[in-house]
Amino acid sequence: MRPLRTLAHVAVVAGLLAGCASIDNQPVNRPLAGNLPDAMIVGTEGTSYSDDLMIGLAFSGGGTRAAAFSYGVLAEIDRVQVPGRGGTTSLLDRVDFVSGVSGGSVLAAYFGLKKRAALDDFRERFLLRDAEESLSTGVSPFSITRALAGGVNDSTQFPRWLDTNLFEGATFREFRSDRRPRVWINASDIYNRTSFVFGATAFGALCSDLSSYPIADAVAASAAVPVLFAPVVIQSFPRECNARLPEWIQRARNNPNAPPMLKSFADAIARYHDGSMPYVKLLDGGLVDNFGLSGFTIARMSSETPYGPFTPQQAVKLRRSIFVVVDAGRAPSGDWVQTVEGPRGVDLVMAAADTATEAALRASFTAFESTMADWQQQLVRWRCGLSAAQRQRFGVAPS
Repeated sequence: MRPLRTLAHVAVVAGLLAGCASIDNQPVNRPLAGNLPDAMIVGTEGTSYSDDLMIGLAFSGGGTRAAAFSYGVLAEIDRVQVPGRGGTTSLLDRVDFVSGVSGGSVLAAYFGLKKRAALDDFRERFLLRDAEESLSTGVSPFSITRALAGGVNDSTQFPRWLDTNLFEGATFREFRSDRRPRVWINASDIYNRTSFVFGATAFGALCSDLSSYPIADAVAASAAVPVLFAPVVIQSFPRECNARLPEWIQRARNNPNAPPMLKSFADAIARYHDGSMPYVKLLDGGLVDNFGLSGFTIARMSSETPYGPFTPQQAVKLRRSIFVVVDAGRAPSGDWVQTVEGPRGVDLVMAAADTATEAALRASFTAFESTMADWQQQLVRWRCGLSAAQRQRFGVAPS
């Protein structure tokens, strides 16, 4: 009985301490220095590259395991040679989009930042390092107190480690929209229960400067496991810019038949914009989409054209598309299904978390699959309806 009594004493002390403790996570995002160009909020920013092949990669959650698995996939893609201007080129150089969530977001961001050079040192700089060296992970009265107060680790420790070991002060300014690949880092807005995609739409609605936001902080938000981490906070600066919401936001909010993923995202964006949410609280993106497909799906669902998020110059040349979803999820485990008793304690918590994550994952993949199939049909109809003059204006040589 003594261990139980000791545990009870620890819990009581931790509870008393938690009553006067709080986690202070100051937001690091900045307001816009001036007015926001309309293109940044309506999502019309384009890309200057175009060819007949579209490649998208999605790196799932799963901690360091997910980063390692995704790293192996990138290495294999790099070995594939495809015809290009002036000879063959690596398929890795043709990746258009990369999306990451939780552990997968570490490599997605690093690959987006360094391109193929990420393969040279990611293993040494991240996979072989102990990313938990700066974190509190043990069980103690202090950690229980912090957990009850909002999170064992605040929102400065992991971003600082990531910045020191990987990103070296890089911000979203490095992710230029006119260069491959376009990068989506996905977290979870735990108030609106929807994905938070670090991009122009969300930050435009917040009247906040995306270009100055540290990549390390976005990745840390994407990987912020509840309780182990306190939420990462993003501040809203309503009415401090001329941002106007895109028309699809209002249409999605007013349409009872709108896809649930799009409607919940639109509701969240509207709340950021109208000032009813001074602060956005973010945790692990795997809570709502452990495949990291929300960025792809929402970009297409919210498009005002049959070819978006591509430009017409890109869409008219497209012949082939490849989406690679890297799933580092775990299979069911444990022997408690072999007995009447169980699961207990940690096994119960893990089983509940895995069940919720898997349910959200299946829903996100179904939405993605349906959206991509519909996009293909709309692209075909749009291209078949183009006149010879339109095709030539979009850069297609007369046949």
